[in-house]
Amino acid sequence: MPMAEVGLRERKKERTRHTLQREAMRLFTEKGYSETTVAEIAAAADVSTKTLFNYFGSKEDILLAHRRRRIDTLAARLAEHATTMSPRDALLATAEDLLRWLLEGDGESFSTAEQLAQGRLILAVPELRSGALTLLYDAQLRLAAVLHDAYPEALTPVEAAAAVGALIGAMQSAGLSAIARSGSPAETFEAARHAVRVVAGGLDALPPA
Repeated sequence: MPMAEVGLRERKKERTRHTLQREAMRLFTEKGYSETTVAEIAAAADVSTKTLFNYFGSKEDILLAHRRRRIDTLAARLAEHATTMSPRDALLATAEDLLRWLLEGDGESFSTAEQLAQGRLILAVPELRSGALTLLYDAQLRLAAVLHDAYPEALTPVEAAAAVGALIGAMQSAGLSAIARSGSPAETFEAARHAVRVVAGGLDALPPA
């Protein structure tokens, strides 16, 4: 198959993915998460239910899949930063990457307002909250493994896990606290950025590599 045709096919798949996610969020907001069915989401996106399941494994997955993909990107960015930076600076640069994607988008066309709306929905629905916490746990384990692999002589697995957990946990907690208070996008991301500044002092204890 010609490369141009492959590229067109992938772009069409991404558009369908985004349409499904946006229509799902619209329905969740209008009807409620529990009251919205997968069939309704598929119909709103003008695709079959079978097509929807080609993209997402469940209703929950429609909301959380983007976060799983972001973990992949973060792990790659941390590995890249670690080739030229100290453990501390690589972690802080990765945190800044995450904040920038949240504020400016990460190439997947999710606006700040859409991401905050997703965050509020996740906080409000126990099923989604549980899935998001599992993702956060998986992300921390994954990033800790990347950090340790990048500096095997300088960091123990425990040190890598502690550093990643402190940084990601602080950002997550601060951001969610702002969301729970119905903070504006600027307030929410400034809370996460302030959490990075708070934790940065503790990261000074990491070896220089």
